[in-house]
Amino acid sequence: MTLKLQIEKDFIESYKAKEERKVSLLRMIKSSIKNTEINEKRELNDSDIYKILKKEIKQRTDAIGQYQKGNRPELAAKEASEIEMITTYLPKQLDDSELTKIVNETILEIGATEMKDMGRVISRVIEKVGDSAEGGKISGLVKAVLQK
Repeated sequence: MTLKLQIEKDFIESYKAKEERKVSLLRMIKSSIKNTEINEKRELNDSDIYKILKKEIKQRTDAIGQYQKGNRPELAAKEASEIEMITTYLPKQLDDSELTKIVNETILEIGATEMKDMGRVISRVIEKVGDSAEGGKISGLVKAVLQK
């Protein structure tokens, strides 16, 4: 089942169960997906939807910071619970040890020894792990290993 269908199925189940917060969140995600499909004039695949979900998480993370600065803990908690719901649709993220192992293997495969090889290493690691790790995390690990 595609991610889009899973979101639609969960939306219907949540609607029937009268889970208002989840319905609202899933309705917004469905809307983001539909708007992106209209703008790009194509059907989105799971990878595209993962990008939309990550963008939604980033927006909520930024909002949490603003709510905390504004002394609004109840709104920050709402955003945090939405992040948890959205995260269930993302693939399981690799932990640091697994990702470090893949980065080290890739560096050996490519024969990278200098910082100028960083771009090639990062792109190869991203090919291997797909959506199971964030680009910033990959970049940081590659940089740390190559600087040693």
